Amino acid sequence: MNVKKSSIIETSSLGDERGFLAVLETQSNIPFEIKRVFYIYSTKEDIRRGFHAHHKTRQALVSVAGKCKVHLDNTSRKEEVTLDSPNKILILEPNDWHEMYDFSNDCVLLVLASELYDSKDYIRDYEEFLKVYSKSTSEV
Repeated sequence: MNVKKSSIIETSSLGDERGFLAVLETQSNIPFEIKRVFYIYSTKEDIRRGFHAHHKTRQALVSVAGKCKVHLDNTSRKEEVTLDSPNKILILEPNDWHEMYDFSNDCVLLVLASELYDSKDYIRDYEEFLKVYSKSTSEV
């Protein structure tokens, strides 16, 4: 099992004095087929969300309004990413344990997922996550 690394994608914004438009397309700037879309909003600044990884689901996170931070851990690296622009997309691989926090009052975090919801796909226990993903340390 290869440990894949999350990545930031910048999508182009089209616009003029009337405003801007950002386009997200399956297999174009989103590197997977989008099967589920949801968004997180009205989250208090001192609340942390997430606390899980997946067995197969890939996700794209976009802060379409406001900002938040995302803590990432794939057993071989830990990093913090700030999502503060609607044209900055964080691609999460299944092996990314992720926690979202430090939400601004106006934050709306859009999530595009490669799979439909399946509770069995979630790894919600950090020790189990380590057992599943620490077997491989090579990053792709």
